[in-house]
Amino acid sequence: MDTPLGKGMFLIATPSLRDPNFRQTVILLCEHGPDGALGVVLNRPTEMNITEVLPQMPVLEGQAHRVFCGGPVQKDSLLVLYHLNEEVEDTHAVLDGVYLGGNTETLKRILEVPAEEESFRAYMGYSGWGPGQLENEMKSGSWLTMPAKPNLVFDNDSLGLWAEILQSFGKEYSMYAHMPIDPSLN
Repeated sequence: MDTPLGKGMFLIATPSLRDPNFRQTVILLCEHGPDGALGVVLNRPTEMNITEVLPQMPVLEGQAHRVFCGGPVQKDSLLVLYHLNEEVEDTHAVLDGVYLGGNTETLKRILEVPAEEESFRAYMGYSGWGPGQLENEMKSGSWLTMPAKPNLVFDNDSLGLWAEILQSFGKEYSMYAHMPIDPSLN
């Protein structure tokens, strides 16, 4: 189920990928082109709450929205993925119903009056690749790809996402699905 690189694809770290920034990660590719690629790691929640990142938004008080680590690039910048019924101003479509960007008004509306199935997820930092870098990582066997599924982007069990997706690639990979992040601890 290997799919060509492109916006709206999942990058799934292969079991042999040892880089601690990406070991056992699932990345949503939000941009891909001749200038490089940008994505966010979907399965690395932090201990940080959204109120710590946006304290100036009173509507967030009491909200238990955890911030995720989107990747090792610009870790002090906030990116927001939205699951919306239609595209709104200042967003960029990533795949059907999933948008990157937005503004605080979009976030506020989702918290105050969410339409059915609307949600968001906040990320500090992102994963980025220069021209040709991701393609070289693909050739070296670091990543598997598949079309992204909106329900998995916002999955409540983000920590189990890598194992869940890896198992969908069949026996060759399913045996690795529950290996520890550090195999020497096995």
